[in-house]
Parts: sequence; structure tokens; C-alpha cells
Amino acid sequence: MKGNEALAISAIRYGCDGYFGYPITPQSEVLETLEAEMPWETTGMVVLQAESELASINMVFGGAACGKAVFTSSSSPGLSLMQEGISYLAAAELPALVVNVMRGGPGLGTIHPSQSDYFQATKGGGHGDYHCIVLAPSSVQEMADFVWLGWDLAFKYRTPAMILSDGVIGQMMEKVVLPDQRPRRTEEEIRQQCPWALNGRKGLRKQNIVRSLELDSAKMELNNIRFQETYRTIEANEVRIEMIDTDDCDFLLVAFGSMARVCEKVKELATDDGYKVGLARPITLWPFPYEQIGAVAKHCKGIMVAELNAGQMIEDVRLAAKSTECPIVHYGRMGGIVPNPEEVYEALKAQIINK
Repeated sequence: MKGNEALAISAIRYGCDGYFGYPITPQSEVLETLEAEMPWETTGMVVLQAESELASINMVFGGAACGKAVFTSSSSPGLSLMQEGISYLAAAELPALVVNVMRGGPGLGTIHPSQSDYFQATKGGGHGDYHCIVLAPSSVQEMADFVWLGWDLAFKYRTPAMILSDGVIGQMMEKVVLPDQRPRRTEEEIRQQCPWALNGRKGLRKQNIVRSLELDSAKMELNNIRFQETYRTIEANEVRIEMIDTDDCDFLLVAFGSMARVCEKVKELATDDGYKVGLARPITLWPFPYEQIGAVAKHCKGIMVAELNAGQMIEDVRLAAKSTECPIVHYGRMGGIVPNPEEVYEALKAQIINK
């Protein structure tokens, strides 16, 4: 099935309480699949097409405030409209899942694949000092798996989690092993697991107030200090990266999502020609695997960062390798163009291997 379809069905099987979204290419199959599956008749899950992306993210805020497992999905321009709501979720310490199947920009751009929302996803996007946990799938299987992982991490740390996919992964079809159906949590289970949640019980009105506004600057600073402590804990415990033949490589490719798939073939072409090339695929774009990439940079002769953008993740790779003298170059295509492996390999030889 398509990546978007696998994600939608995985959400049902997780025991999702509600989806609130709005159609936009190339992620519309998420909403369409949920509508076709009609989970409100089987699990009781709410599926609602909101009137806009702004309405969607605020409905997610309301559901998350009640301790529910809720999510939304959109594509790049739609995510731009959701940024204020995501910032509110972070400030109120609410767990929620947000899916971005990226398309080219800026503006309305193109409906074709891109990875140009990296900054928006990993640097906060909205206002204030906050982060989302950002997972980058590179297969249909991971589109399904990361739904469960994203919600588990969101509830563990009481923070929004984002699946940052792109039009290639969302639209392509692969075999996928779907998880078994898990029952939705009962109201009593939600009360036990989320004692902070709004639940309508008398006597708890004063204790359970979900908000992001604090007029006392000293208290607001304490809130921010608590947020930062949570982010440091996430950075210490939740970094994920796939490293392929990086222990003794001479050259390193760094790529995520669909470009990582392209670079797998690039690595094969280079190996066939006798070059020792490794591949690092960050799975968590935040927290970013600085330590793992930095360790490889200490012994390799050059790094190429391959992205479908003008150069965004390369900034984090440079930070990872800042204590080394390893040269780092960027290869990227924009406007919805996905390069073939031969094109990337020629750039790797010209910019790194034969330098």
C-alpha cells in the first residue's frame, strides 16, 4: 500500500481516538483512507475533515488536552498554518502527533516531493523556545511504525511529535507488515495515565487547567526551564540513526527520507568502483545525531549531505563535525525534482572523491 495509507491504518490499529485534518496534495490519502475504513463504526475513533488547517490543529489541541491520542496530517503550506497551534501544544505540554508529507516551496510551490521543511520541523517552526520530536521515515514500513513510536514518545515526554515524510514516501507503494489492532483506552485508563488531562470531573477544575499563558515573567521563565530540561532528557535518550558501513569508510553520505533511499544505490555504485563509502541516515531529525556523525567525521576524508532542498540539514552536519577538518559539501535538487543515483554519484566523485 501507499505510505499515506499505511500511516492511516496504523493509526487506527494504535487505538487512536481522533483525527482532524484537511486535504492537501501529496498527503490527502491519509484522510481518504480513514474515511474509507470508517473506524468510528469499529473502534469509535473520530475522523473529521475540518474547515481548515487552523481548525485542525486547534481540534488536536482540544483532544490532546483531554489525554486523547489524536493527530493531524498535512503538507508544507498547511503545516505553516499550523505552527501557532503546535507552539501552543508545546507550551501546554500536550502529547500529539503531527504528520507532514512535504512538497516543494516556498509558497504554494509544487505538489511534487521536497525536503525543504527541515528547518520548520527541527528548529521549532512556531514562536518560542520549543522543539518537536521529529521522525523521518524512509519506507512505507516506517510510515506505519513511526505512528506508534511518535505517539509513545509524545505521551512519554508530554510534547508534540512530528513524522516528517515527503511526497515520495507518502505516495510510493511497498509491502508493509501492519501492527495488530489495539483497543482504545478507556476513560479510566486515560485518567490513570494522564492525571493532568481535562476530564470534566467535578472538583478538579482548578487543578486541571490546560493553558500556555503566564503573565508572571518569573513563572514563565520557570516553565521554559522545565521545557528545556525535558528537551535535554530527550536528547540524551531518544537519538536514532541508521549507520551503514561507517566504521572505516573514507567518504560519508548523509541523507534522510527518500534521499537516503537514493543514496543507498549511490553507495552501491561507489563500492562497485572500489571506493569505501558509508551512509548515515538520521531517523530522528530532532534530536539530531550529532555525536554519531561527528565520530565518523574524525576519520573520513569527506562528507556529502544529500537533500531535496537548498541546504538545510547540512548545517547540523557541520555542527556535528565542527571539531574536525573533514570537508563537507552539499548536493540538492529543488522544485520537486528527485535525482537519480547516477547523478548524485557523479557529484560525489566531483566534489569529494576526486578532490
